[in-house]
Amino acid sequence: MKRSIYFSLSLILSVAQVKSIAAQEFLGVFGHHTSQMTSGGIGLIQTPTARMGREGDMFFNYSDIEQYRFWSVNLQLFPWMESTIRYTDVRSRLFSNEFEFSGDQTLKDKGIDVKFRLFEETRYIPETAIGFRDFGGTGFFESEFVGVSKKFGDFDINLGIGWGYLGTSGNVTNPICRLSSEFCNRPEGFSGRGGSIEFGHFFKGPAAFFGGIEYQTPWDFLRLKLEYEGNDYSNDQDQSIVQESAWNLAATYSYNDFDFSLSYIRGNTFGLSMNYKFNLHDLRQKKLSSPPREVNQDRRNFPVSNIDGPELVKNLYNEAGFVTKSSALNDEQFTIYGTQVAYRDHDESIQRVARVLIDTLPNDIDRIKIVENVNDLPMLETQIDVPLFIQAANYERLETDIRESYVRSDTSEDTLNEYKPVSTSGFYSNLESYWAQTFGSPEKFYFYQGGLIYSTGYVFNEHFSIEANLEATLIDNYEDFNFTQDNEVASLPRVRTQIREYVSQNSVSLDSLFAHWQNRIAPNWYAQVYAGYLETMFGGFGAEFLYQPVNSNFSYGFDINYVQQRDFVNFLDFLDYEALTGHVNMYWQPEFLNDIHVTFNIGQFLAKDRGINIDLEKRFDSGITVGVYAAITNVSAEEYGEGSFTKGFYITIPFDLFTTRPSKGGGYIPWAPIARDGGQMLNRPSQLHTQTNMRGTFYR
Repeated sequence: MKRSIYFSLSLILSVAQVKSIAAQEFLGVFGHHTSQMTSGGIGLIQTPTARMGREGDMFFNYSDIEQYRFWSVNLQLFPWMESTIRYTDVRSRLFSNEFEFSGDQTLKDKGIDVKFRLFEETRYIPETAIGFRDFGGTGFFESEFVGVSKKFGDFDINLGIGWGYLGTSGNVTNPICRLSSEFCNRPEGFSGRGGSIEFGHFFKGPAAFFGGIEYQTPWDFLRLKLEYEGNDYSNDQDQSIVQESAWNLAATYSYNDFDFSLSYIRGNTFGLSMNYKFNLHDLRQKKLSSPPREVNQDRRNFPVSNIDGPELVKNLYNEAGFVTKSSALNDEQFTIYGTQVAYRDHDESIQRVARVLIDTLPNDIDRIKIVENVNDLPMLETQIDVPLFIQAANYERLETDIRESYVRSDTSEDTLNEYKPVSTSGFYSNLESYWAQTFGSPEKFYFYQGGLIYSTGYVFNEHFSIEANLEATLIDNYEDFNFTQDNEVASLPRVRTQIREYVSQNSVSLDSLFAHWQNRIAPNWYAQVYAGYLETMFGGFGAEFLYQPVNSNFSYGFDINYVQQRDFVNFLDFLDYEALTGHVNMYWQPEFLNDIHVTFNIGQFLAKDRGINIDLEKRFDSGITVGVYAAITNVSAEEYGEGSFTKGFYITIPFDLFTTRPSKGGGYIPWAPIARDGGQMLNRPSQLHTQTNMRGTFYR
C-alpha cells in the first residue's frame, strides 16, 4: 500500500438525465455561472441552492469565518449530481485531550455532501433538487434539504426546507412528522465507529425554511447575495457562537477562474472565501507534434523490397509514436508489430500509423494489420481496409467516418505465428521523482514526503522478466510523528495500520523485487504468475487469469496469492503473519453509461475477512477519471474500527495534459479518509486488467 494523497472526490452511479434544449435556451449561461457557499458546494452563503453546474466543473475552495476554516473540493459528476468533500478546522477545540497523541492541533472534521437534481428548470418549473450534507462521517453538519431555484432576469430566487443542521431553528413544523410520529425527533450520535450513512436520521427532527437571492450586477465580475438561514447554531461544535440575525450578506468578485467573496453572517461575523474553478472535460494542452500525414490518392507502384526499412521505422516513431518490433508480408497484406508510446487515444494512434504506412507501401497492399504489444506480447490487432481508408481520409464520400475502415480484433494464430522480433531481451531502468502527502493526521494536518524511485530489471523474453524498485526519501516531515502505531484494540490482523512503521524507518528501501511471467493462454484468455517482494508490506507468490474479449464491455477473471508480511526495519526479512488472499474479479462498462466503469472484487482480503470491493470510475473528455470504492466484508463496524468500513476516492490524470509532446501514462492520486485493516487488498505488482485494457471499450 502506497502513501495516499488526500483528495476530495466522490462518485455514485445512477441513470443519466439528458438536458433539454428548451431548458438550455431558457437558462442561458446562468446555469453554468454558479458560485460556492462557505462550506463548499453550489449555494448562497451558508445555505445550498438547487442549482447545478456544468458537468465536469470542479472547485477548490477555502473559507475562513472566525470559528471555522473550511477546505473543500466540489465536483459536478453528472449534470444531475453534485458532490463535495470538506475538511473543517474547528478552532475552539483540540483534536484530542491527549497531548502526547495530537499535541495542540485543533479539531479537523471530514464531511461528504451530495445533491441530486429532481427537476430541471423550464420557463414555468423551478430547478428542484434534494441534498444530503455530511452524511458519511461523525455528522457535525449532518442535514438534508429539498430546494427550488428560479431565475428572473438577473435575479436567482432560491427557497428550501432543511432538516438537521440546516433546520435547527425549527421555524416550521416538520411536514413529514405530520405523516408519522417517527420523524418528529432526530436521533443523536452515530452508529458503529463513524463513517456509515445514518439512514435512520434522514428528514427527522426540527425543520426550517431557508432561502435567498443572488443578483448578477451589471458588472460581470460582481454578484451580490442575500439569504435567510434556518440554522440557529444551537447545536454547533463551537458553543460560543451567537446568532444576532438570521440574515446574511455577501459579495462575490470574479477574476478569470477565481472567485473571491466577502460575507457578513449572523449579524456579527465577517467571512472570507476563495474559490478556483476549472472543468475536467475541457482541460487540454497544446501540442507541438506534427499534423497527421496526408494520404496520397495516387499510390506508387514498386516492389516491397524497395522500401527503406530504417526510414519507415523512424517515421513511425516520429509521426505516430509507434516503436516497431517486427513486420511480416503475406500476399497483399502487410503486418507490423510494435508499441504505442505517445498517443493514448486509440483511434488517433491507429490513424497516424496507417497514414505513414499507406504513404510508404506500394499500391498492391490492400490490407494492413497493426498489432499493438504490451511488454512485447502481442495484445490487439487492427485490420485496415486500405482503399476504404484512403477514401475516408480524402473525404471522397459525402458522409465519411474513417473509423469504419478498420476493425479491432483478437490476435489470430497467424498473427502470433508471424511475430518474429529480432530481440525481446535486455536490461531496462527508469528514474522518476515522487511526492506523497496526507491531510488530517492527529499530530499535524499536513504530512509530506518526496524523493526518487529507481526501477530496473531484465527482460528474458516477451513472457518472463524480473524487476526491482528502490525508493529513496530526500525530504519529509515524518519526524513530527508522535506515534507509529495507534493504541486501538485491534480485532483484525494489522495488515495496513502499521503504514507509519514502513514509511518512517528507512530513507532508502526496497519497495518491490519480483519475478514475473505472463502469456496469452487461449483466445481472449491471459495468465500471469509472480513471486518475490510484491509490495511495500507483503511478499509471496500469486497467479491471475483474465478473460478479456476485444470490444467487450464485460470481462472477468480471478487471482490467488499466498503472502507474508514484510519487516519494518530490515526490508529483506519477514514477520510471522501469513495469509491466503484472492478474488473473483469482474469488470463492466454499462452500455447505457459509456463514461462509467464498474469493478467487482469478491473474495478473501489480507486480514482474512471475506466480502466484496466495489469500484465506480467516471471518465471525462480530457482523459481524467475519478472514482470511488468501498469494501463490505463479514467484519462488523465495531471490529473494523474507526470509519466502520474501507472506502476511498481517487483521480487519475494523463501525463499529456502537462506536456507539449504527446505522451502516454498518467498519475494516480488516491484519498482514503481512514485506512484500517478490514477490506484491504494486496497491491499486486501487475494486474492483467491494466495490461489488457486496450482491448476493452472504456480506456480506448
